[in-house]
Amino acid sequence: MTRSESSASVMARRTKIVATLGPATDDPDTLERLIQAGCDVVRVNFSHGDPETHARRIKMVRAAARELDADIAVLADLAGPKIRIGHFKEGRVNLEPGQAFALYAQDQPDAGDQHGVGVSYLGLAEDVRVGSELMLDDGLIVLRVTQIEGQRIDCEVVNGGVLSDRKGLNLRGGGLSIPGLADSDKQDIERAAEWQVDFLAVSFPRNADDIDHARTLLRQAGGHASIVAKIERHEAIENLEHVVEASDVVLVARGDLGVEIDEAELPGLQKRIIKTALAHNKAVITATQMMQSMVENPIPTRAEVLDVANAVIDGTDAVMLSAESAVGKHPVKVIEAMSRICQGAERHVEAHVPSGLLNVRAERIDQAIAMAAMMTANNLPVNAIIALTESGSTAQWLSRVRSPAPIIALSPNRASLRRTHLFQHVKPLFFPPLDASGETAASVARRALAHVHKAGLVCPGDRVLVTLGDQYGTPGQTNTLKIMTVQAPVQ
Repeated sequence: MTRSESSASVMARRTKIVATLGPATDDPDTLERLIQAGCDVVRVNFSHGDPETHARRIKMVRAAARELDADIAVLADLAGPKIRIGHFKEGRVNLEPGQAFALYAQDQPDAGDQHGVGVSYLGLAEDVRVGSELMLDDGLIVLRVTQIEGQRIDCEVVNGGVLSDRKGLNLRGGGLSIPGLADSDKQDIERAAEWQVDFLAVSFPRNADDIDHARTLLRQAGGHASIVAKIERHEAIENLEHVVEASDVVLVARGDLGVEIDEAELPGLQKRIIKTALAHNKAVITATQMMQSMVENPIPTRAEVLDVANAVIDGTDAVMLSAESAVGKHPVKVIEAMSRICQGAERHVEAHVPSGLLNVRAERIDQAIAMAAMMTANNLPVNAIIALTESGSTAQWLSRVRSPAPIIALSPNRASLRRTHLFQHVKPLFFPPLDASGETAASVARRALAHVHKAGLVCPGDRVLVTLGDQYGTPGQTNTLKIMTVQAPVQ
């Protein structure tokens, strides 16, 4: 292997892939092949299934990761205060444009019929007015409010179609006063802490307080997961800067967001959200229907190829699959296809052009070291950057600045390694500390180079940057940057 080939082989794909678990991935062999195909993070969607199913799937992932020696991260996605209609007597109704249809914001309403149905949010009548447009089933059904009497909301059907049980409801333009966390979310947060998930996604947050509330509940329950803010409400867009700053990761949730706003605004908002997340040095995931046709088909449409590629060009850290991997017919093929598309997009963007420095005034030593490393990597030919990190924060800072050199995160902390799976251009690698105390930074650096070489990630003669601290294994102590050359092992 040549020197150039070694750096290229460290990580063929910069962008990470998040795959939602479901019935299609419940076979252990399929799950292993999913990971081998390039899945970096698995998502457990609390909106579907019961706690026993979620626990079983997380256990399966951890077992598969151990078998493959891969530190796959787990993202638990809270259901959130999703507003849903109730049940129909016959399971569904067919609504025609122009017909009258009522919504009943009542506790335990009767089963619905052709004339109306109950709704789970009891405060809906106070949040809407005559002329408001309500979007059901991801906007496929549109109702316009014509009259409000107590808890009864009379509507006219604008866009008709088949409406079935428990479909979601949104108010066009936002403005619902429903809280950021549902009562069921609080129990799910406790379960997420018990299962020690790596990321916790907060659905439908309105502002930074909703993110802070979820973090407080998680820490009180003993969880240490990073908090993901799902941007899917009009209110979150209005408070975008504060929501991003309060979170660890941002998720562009294009499904419900696209229902609440004019769909023509969605492409611009996606770019704005990604740009804002990157400006705050936060990781960002782009999600919803990225490869939707592959639920049924073995190949994506050209429009889906362009959609994924554009998210990569925008700078997203990760792209996410939902139904495509959870219930689709081709869960492994969709991972393989998405991986190819990401790599193709990365080859055609200025992936190796420096994107600038960190958007922070370095107040921490590890931030300053990361900035120095990336400036060096963008001015001196290097084959890799090796970050010895306890918490994973140094690898995160490094990944925020685009560089041609791949980042190899070495840590003795498996949980930290799992979290770095979400950062673009970062390759996690377990690196245990020696039992002997008093190991010097120089000896740790030499041992790290030998470890990375043994893993096949660098070759003799490669020039690498190494970031580390005087005391390896102590969080927040990165204070050293070394420029080193990989040596051939002594025979």
